[in-house]
Amino acid sequence: MIGVRYGLPALLTAAGLVLIVVGHGRTFAAGTGVVLLGSALMVWLVNWLFRLSIQSNAEREREEQAREYYARHGRWPGEK
Repeated sequence: MIGVRYGLPALLTAAGLVLIVVGHGRTFAAGTGVVLLGSALMVWLVNWLFRLSIQSNAEREREEQAREYYARHGRWPGEK
């Protein structure tokens, strides 16, 4: 999972930068490098959005548990 989360974007970024530097003056190589950089950014953003979604679900579950506690005891958890 760590390889997909960080390794793949890092590998795509490195390959993109190499192609941009090596392909300076050659449109195809430099263009491919830019596409690889964009792909690295997209992979990183999809991973970030997925982690954000999981975090949001966990927060909703904690809120639901607090509401159930309130319904049973008449007070919020941690309240005196």
